[in-house]
Amino acid sequence: MLIDAHAHLDKYGDLLDQALKEIESEKIFTVATAMDVPSYLELREIGKRSTLILPTFGIHPRRAAEYANRLPELARHIESSPAIGEIGLDFHWVKDTSTYPAQRKVLEYFIAAAAEQNKFVNLHTKAGEKEILDLLEKYDVKRAIIHWYSGPMDVLRAMIDYGCYFTIGVEVLYSDYIKEIAKAVPDHLLLTETDNPGALKWLKKNDEIGMPAAIKTVVEPLAALRNSEVQPVVQLVHANFARLMEGDPLVAGFMERLRSDRV
Repeated sequence: MLIDAHAHLDKYGDLLDQALKEIESEKIFTVATAMDVPSYLELREIGKRSTLILPTFGIHPRRAAEYANRLPELARHIESSPAIGEIGLDFHWVKDTSTYPAQRKVLEYFIAAAAEQNKFVNLHTKAGEKEILDLLEKYDVKRAIIHWYSGPMDVLRAMIDYGCYFTIGVEVLYSDYIKEIAKAVPDHLLLTETDNPGALKWLKKNDEIGMPAAIKTVVEPLAALRNSEVQPVVQLVHANFARLMEGDPLVAGFMERLRSDRV
C-alpha cells in the first residue's frame, strides 16, 4: 500500500469524487490534514467515505492569528481527532511578523495536547525548525512527522537524532536540495506525501491539480536516490508508517486496514 502522509482532501472541490476513487483504486492510505476548524469538519465527513483516509485536526500557522485567543474552543476538536495536523510555524512565507507570537501560542497549545493525549503530530516547519524541535523535546512528543522539510541540514540531523519522521513530496522531482534531504533521511524515518491538491500547482506555477496517484512519482525518485527498486521503497514507507501508529488505540481501525493491505 502507498502512503500519503500529508494531503488536503478538503481542497479538491468538484474533483473530490475522482480523488477518492483514485485513493481506493490505487490503495493510497492518506492522512488528511486540516488547516482550521471548518477544514477539519469537512475532512471528518470526507473520511466517512473511505477507510483509507485518516482525518486529523490542526490549525495551520497561516490561520493561527484567528484562533490564538480562542484556544479553549479547540479542545473538543483536538479530543475528537486521532492525530494532530497540520500545525507548526512559518516565519518564511508568512511575512506579517505580528502574527508570529500567535503562531507560537497555538503551536505550543497543540503540542501540549498531543503530549497529554499521546497523539502523533504533523508539522509545518518553514524557518521555525529549531523552535519546533525544542517544543517536541520540551513536551517529550516522540511521534512527529516533519512535513516537506526544507530547512538547515544541522537541524535536520538533530531532528533525525530525536527520531522525527520526514515526508518527502513532489519537490524531490525538481529540487537538488530536497534530493539531498531525501538522501539524508535514514530508511527507518522515511515517509512520503503529496501535499495535494496544490503542491504541483505551486511548484510548477501553473493550473495543475495534484491527484492522489502523484504519490507514485515521489516513490520513483526516492528509489533511484537509494539505489533501490520502487517496490522495496513502497514496502519501507508502509512499514515505517505502521510503526508510527503501532499500539495507538486511537488509530486501531486504520491499522487493521494497513495490515489487510500489506504490499
